[in-house]
Amino acid sequence: MKQIIAIVQPHRLEQIEQALHGLDHLPGFTIFPARGHTRGQGPHHAFAPTEWNPDAHDRLVVMMFCADELAQSVVETIRTAAHTGNPGDGLIAVSDLEDVLRIRSGERGDAAL
Repeated sequence: MKQIIAIVQPHRLEQIEQALHGLDHLPGFTIFPARGHTRGQGPHHAFAPTEWNPDAHDRLVVMMFCADELAQSVVETIRTAAHTGNPGDGLIAVSDLEDVLRIRSGERGDAAL
């Protein structure tokens, strides 16, 4: 099982949601607001790579759990839907999950998804 966390620009939410809804077997996803600071990077190098950008940026975090075999498809779906080609498009992180427990039923592992 995998946990996928994407930090994306808020104006891409509709495209991301539509794309994820189009994936068969994706059990669901959670979205919550975030504010973040990054090191200045990108084609214009407004800040030196070691200097923190002083302004917090509004972002959304899209988080989900899925079966191992679905993870690459989910990552590519999010990447395509979130992509603008501009600095700040976001990040996607994929982690292994040891276990998942559905609180209501007590199901564990893939069955809980």
